Amino acid sequence: MAVEAVQIAVPTSSADGLELHPVAANDAFTVRLHTSLETVRPLWLRLQESGICTGHQRYAWVEAIVARLMPEGAEPLIVEVNDAATGACRMLVPLMRRRAFHHRVVEWLSCGVCDYSAPLLADTTPWTAHSARAAWAAVRSVLPRADRFHITGIPREIQGVANPLALLAEARDSIHSTFGLAIDGEAETLLKRVCRPSFVKEFNKDWRRLERIGSVELVEAANPAEVEKIFGELVRMRLARFRELARFDLLTQETVVDFYRDAAIRGLADGSVRVFGLRVGEALIAVQYLMVHQGTVHALMIAMDQSVAPNVSAGLAIMGRLMVWAREQGLGYFDLSVGSQSYKGNLGAKGSVLVELCHGFTMRGSAASTAINFRSRTEAFVRSNPRLLKAAQGTMRGVRRLRGGCREGGPEQ
Repeated sequence: MAVEAVQIAVPTSSADGLELHPVAANDAFTVRLHTSLETVRPLWLRLQESGICTGHQRYAWVEAIVARLMPEGAEPLIVEVNDAATGACRMLVPLMRRRAFHHRVVEWLSCGVCDYSAPLLADTTPWTAHSARAAWAAVRSVLPRADRFHITGIPREIQGVANPLALLAEARDSIHSTFGLAIDGEAETLLKRVCRPSFVKEFNKDWRRLERIGSVELVEAANPAEVEKIFGELVRMRLARFRELARFDLLTQETVVDFYRDAAIRGLADGSVRVFGLRVGEALIAVQYLMVHQGTVHALMIAMDQSVAPNVSAGLAIMGRLMVWAREQGLGYFDLSVGSQSYKGNLGAKGSVLVELCHGFTMRGSAASTAINFRSRTEAFVRSNPRLLKAAQGTMRGVRRLRGGCREGGPEQ
């Protein structure tokens, strides 16, 4: 099987204004580049429903990314990969190209709101290192020029099927892992069966403490007004916590807040995006933002307010209750997202290291990739060293206080 791809058409516009796309082929695959979501929408929706993908690659989610979050001058690059022999679609690869520090980079169509970089697969047909290499060669042949690739958050599998991007020789382990656990059987006994005994004991103890304060209820935002209210509490809680930890959070950007709020409101129609709160009496003590797709719950964002019950882990309380809710809905997997926080292991979740494709094609691109890799490894080293992490957080808190002191009463930036 040859892996070199030959371009057999060039991008132009037809006389009637319809966009024509570059097409390339090798012995195994033909590919077509789409620079507009509209041209690929029917195929995308079909793969979303009958194929295999994560919730982060749902059409509505990506459509909102393009509409709300793509930086000025960036362009979507969605590559349709088809079987050369049968013409059947094998996958869609959603990428984008943008300018960064005087060079151009091709990355996943994510803009920071997709935990996973995974193509939409047409079916469960296995991928091998050989077929993945041939498909990737064809994909690269239709992409516009760039100085480097920077694709992170690549899961090794998509719903149990090998992710072709993770099979590439250029792929390497990243510093990030994802965690999740299968949920099955009776919902009433779920926590006892799938979680560690230490978590179950602590969860039951915390729940009794909450019940002594007042009535405890898991509430779901069921209309736009409730989304506004509960999601607004998530933003408030999360930003307060991240300022305390001197950590950056995307929710400091109003465009990102608008993106998540709008996605939750649109998700009311089909249940693809859900916002839950854990209420004790009249107070919300925790909020969880979820995405639901193909039997999987993606736990995207969580926030807590410890002021009502300081001796209770409100985050674990809502997480445990939502696992039971998910099983009651017939869902089979609870994805705890990216990050190696200790509570995930306590829940009984299993981890998997994500991989990345980060390399340069030009001198400028290679220099940028080297610098980014060094920064990532340094950050990982600091976070793994408690003393260094504490010192870095103290420094950042001091910087933020100095910034905030210039605007009395104003929000911290």
